[in-house]
Amino acid sequence: MESESLIFSFFLIFTGAAIVSTLALYFRQPLLVAYIAIGVILGPFGLGYISDPTLLTDISEFGIIFLLFLLGLDMQPGKLLVTLKKTFLVTLASSFIFVILGFGTGLLFEYSLTESLVIGFSLIFSSTIIGIKLLPTTVLHQKHMGELMVGILLMQDFIAIFLLAFLDSGNIGQSSALRVLLAFPLLLLFAYLATKYVLVRLIGKFDHFKEYIFLLAIGWCLGLAELAVAMGLSAEIGAFVAGVALATSPISLYIADRLKPLRDFFLILFFFSLGAQFNISLLSTIALPAITLAAVALIVKPVCFRYLLHRLSERNRLAWDAGLRLGQISEFSLLIAFVATQSGVISETASLTIQAAAIITFLVSSYIVVLYCPTPIAINPKLRRD
Repeated sequence: MESESLIFSFFLIFTGAAIVSTLALYFRQPLLVAYIAIGVILGPFGLGYISDPTLLTDISEFGIIFLLFLLGLDMQPGKLLVTLKKTFLVTLASSFIFVILGFGTGLLFEYSLTESLVIGFSLIFSSTIIGIKLLPTTVLHQKHMGELMVGILLMQDFIAIFLLAFLDSGNIGQSSALRVLLAFPLLLLFAYLATKYVLVRLIGKFDHFKEYIFLLAIGWCLGLAELAVAMGLSAEIGAFVAGVALATSPISLYIADRLKPLRDFFLILFFFSLGAQFNISLLSTIALPAITLAAVALIVKPVCFRYLLHRLSERNRLAWDAGLRLGQISEFSLLIAFVATQSGVISETASLTIQAAAIITFLVSSYIVVLYCPTPIAINPKLRRD
């Protein structure tokens, strides 16, 4: 892809995304649906204006790397442990139930054991975008609800990160699993020592040079990502560890704030490339399993979370509220489908099934939350909370 065609591709992607995003906002949909849609429209299986999205796919992976780096930056160990203790059992029990249901759904439609297992794991995760972004910002509502939501979503994120490490190795349950288990603690140890004896001192000495801190953060993130790859892990795992290592630094909030626009730029490309690789000619093949998987998520997940949270002594109304907000498949499921396909663990058909089911749940769940839960964009004025 030449520079001129790359510039033209960027023009199509971001202008098209801006137009489709406007429509998405009017219909109260998450913006990532718009990014995927414009990818389907412009990609090789749509209008074909971008016939080879390979380069864009490579570039877009930076978005996932920065996403996990920022996720790590938000995870201060002390605060993280307190939050996770409250929701550990709920997340663990619900994850087991969802894996069984997803695995059974995969087998029902004659996917292989490995593909069915990946489909089962993809059902664990709920969308951070829908779950958190549609929460009211008012302290009275969000204080306890926010703790529950963040705790469950963070536990799910941990599961996703470890799953990504195994999927990226391409050999689930084989010798690569042992390599991952050995390499991960070594990576953590290196990150801890490098942060304590090098990064913190550099940040303390040159923190008034904001451009330098920005460059140091990017270099640290990408450097640890490359080290993780060299150790047999994934770049995403390295980026996450890099973020966690810096989470206790007083400059972490500044780094997170400055990197968010860069993350969003690359994430738009990631979701676009995901849509561009969506083979719409296979829709007839995946329609029934995708709709079934989406229906399982939309019906079972709210009920399951409501039951588990109510058993945890949460009020019935709050338990239902949290259940509805968590009742969809996650953007992490899209990432898992992408990595599993790239590693040759699952077929294109299984990957498209997960992607289509996730998109369906994004659309339906957004309307459910807007209709029945307190949110800044609620249709019912009585439920509208800023």
